[in-house]
Amino acid sequence: MDTVSAKIDTRLYRTEIKSASDNILISDEPQELGGKNLGLNPTELLAASLASCTVITLRMYINRKQWNVEEINVKIDFERDSERSVSVFTRKIEVIGEVDETQRQRLETIANSCPIHKTLTHSIEIKTTLF
Repeated sequence: MDTVSAKIDTRLYRTEIKSASDNILISDEPQELGGKNLGLNPTELLAASLASCTVITLRMYINRKQWNVEEINVKIDFERDSERSVSVFTRKIEVIGEVDETQRQRLETIANSCPIHKTLTHSIEIKTTLF
């Protein structure tokens, strides 16, 4: 995977995120938390990763099958349940086009196979080095 970097200066809490291919994204916190709401907050970025990976994976599959689907919409809700020590993503997928029930079931399976879904549902290890 290509490296993604994040940089913050003295502007609370505006963060510039940059990909290895020089794409730039701004993340921030809402005003009620001291930010200026200039971009998605970190939790929204995580949910956005799942949403975008889902629709891209579905579009790739639909195109390969040559199904007549005009649009795919995904909504992600994210909650942390501290009592159960679990994070819960609720994903709602809308497929606009000509798909039957068998195809819908297959699309649900494909959605659950997107790389970000797989990452979030398997063990994750984070290695940190401070330099």
